This record gives sequence, structure tokens and C-alpha cells, in this order.
Amino acid sequence: MSDTTRRAYLHEVLQTAGHPVTTETAVQLLDGSPYAAGRNTVRKSLRGLARTGLLTVTTTDGRTTYHLIHSTGDQ
Repeated sequence: MSDTTRRAYLHEVLQTAGHPVTTETAVQLLDGSPYAAGRNTVRKSLRGLARTGLLTVTTTDGRTTYHLIHSTGDQ
């Protein structure tokens, strides 16, 4: 299972969820899927999606939240 495939699957799951997520939330969303993984792997995948311009990142009170970037430029 390649990391790119996990990232693509995670991106689809985030689009379906339709709301910003933390690493913990993303782990829960992947639970039970063939791409389920621990926090560190999911965190790396989220950061990778942010690097490729599919997510934006905000940090408030030490908690990192990932937001989908919509094709219209809205968040």
C-alpha cells in the first residue's frame, strides 16, 4: 500500500466529511478502512496533502486543524 494511495483515499474521506479535521479526527475517519493507520502515519499524510495544496493548516492553542481547499478558492 503506497503512501500516495493512502493520501488520495484520505483526501476523498475528508471531502465526504466536509468539515475541518484534526489528526485524531482523521484517524477516526479512517478506522475500519483498508487505509487505517496510527496518528504518525495519518499526520504525515495530512501534511503531505497540505504540501500539495489540497489542505490548509491552522494552529490554535497548540492544536493543528486541517481544512479542505475548495476549487473555488473558498475554505
